[in-house]
Amino acid sequence: MVNSLLSTFKLKDMTLKNRIVMSPMCMYSCDKEDGVVTDWHMTHYESRAVGQVGLIIVEATAVHPQGRISSKDLGIWDDNHVVRLKQLVDRVHQSGSSIGIQLAHAGRKATVDGEIYAPSAIAFNGMKTPKELTIVEIEGIIETFKQGAARAKEAGFDCIEIHAAHGYLINQFLSPLTNKRQDEFGGNSENRYRLLKKVIHAIKEVWEGPLFVRISANEYQPDGLTVEDHVVYAEQMKAQGVDLIDCSSGGVVPATIDVFPGYQITYSENIKNKVGIPTGAVGLITSGIQAQEIVKNGRADLVFIGRELLRNPYWPYAAAKELNVEIQSPTQYQRGWK
Repeated sequence: MVNSLLSTFKLKDMTLKNRIVMSPMCMYSCDKEDGVVTDWHMTHYESRAVGQVGLIIVEATAVHPQGRISSKDLGIWDDNHVVRLKQLVDRVHQSGSSIGIQLAHAGRKATVDGEIYAPSAIAFNGMKTPKELTIVEIEGIIETFKQGAARAKEAGFDCIEIHAAHGYLINQFLSPLTNKRQDEFGGNSENRYRLLKKVIHAIKEVWEGPLFVRISANEYQPDGLTVEDHVVYAEQMKAQGVDLIDCSSGGVVPATIDVFPGYQITYSENIKNKVGIPTGAVGLITSGIQAQEIVKNGRADLVFIGRELLRNPYWPYAAAKELNVEIQSPTQYQRGWK
């Protein structure tokens, strides 16, 4: 079965058994506030692997404690995080799925105690005002992404996704709405891209596997970034060796978004066709027929499923039934899988 929702997909040494991806979704479940994977996370992710999701991407995982969206976020800033992350990877692999991790820094959208950081000292929607990062501090953050990638490799993840979307730190540097700097990291499009460029370069020094970048392809503001801007950025990412662009939108500043089924798919389609790079589509994709159309018409290579997988860990089974296609079952479930 070629180019269908349930066909395989290969990037470098990672072969996915289907095109269904569990989108990274924050669970805010580290009750000890130490960033360590809990038993709850094990159940949460392993159940989707049992449900036959091709690729599971672990939620935004902070490369620095001050880069957490909340104090209960997962972390990868410390070597002590690796043991439980590796256990999670092993359990997902045992259930037949591939697994990636999203490396993140919240920037001005962090809600942790203490100082928070951003490209410019501009608060998000009445929240705490961040400190404008110095060049030295920026270089330190780049190093935290590199070390996070090294730990992800040690834990055995199949791919890494850089979180450059939803108004978090890298997105804040990319956007003219939040980056008012006049140094080498701001002032024009090339300089605003510099942080992401350096993060990609640093990660690739320690990581050989597939590398994704999640973007906000539309900021829904007259002076904000559009998909056309991200086509240019995607060309640079491709030149740097990024393997796939995960196309989301919004989150940089408060905005009114016209949400409807598949409302972000055109961003994925645009970047895929204009740049010639694999893409992922995400956003109100709810049915197998809808997901099949996206893949069969070449609008994206992977389909990222969020809320539907929260509602139903066995969504791939439901999608296969809808498409009248057989999907492999866990051995233990064969009696009820037909």
